[in-house]
Amino acid sequence: MTPQELVVRMLPPFGGWLALAALALPGGSPLRGAAVVLFLAAGPGAAMVRVCAPALGARPAEGPVERRDPDFARHSDLLERLMLTLFLSIGALMLVATVLIATHTFSAQRVLLTLTLLTTLAAFRPPLRASPRPRTPKGSAQ
Repeated sequence: MTPQELVVRMLPPFGGWLALAALALPGGSPLRGAAVVLFLAAGPGAAMVRVCAPALGARPAEGPVERRDPDFARHSDLLERLMLTLFLSIGALMLVATVLIATHTFSAQRVLLTLTLLTTLAAFRPPLRASPRPRTPKGSAQ
């Protein structure tokens, strides 16, 4: 693993620990709000998407029949990863908050700490391997 890969891999957990540290700032501080919102919107999802990246890139995007944009596949994959990052982060936030509410232990600090720990664990996990493409029998049309 190169140093650049390590830095990219550790950015989401670092954002979580930074958001936890930002809780020490005064309550109305814009810096505190920005750090927490940015982490909650992208941190957990970015770590999960990095784990799934090889499996996501196994099959390229298929565009319309008329290809006017030569970079369609690259733009489509980027948009897919951005949306997955956002929605996985929001889903993880909702799941953690629901569990903490159900156990009567909900607080914003606990939600942030739990998501930071889960993001750190996901950052240490090796990426998934892409499954091979299914073979088509000779003579079949696809």
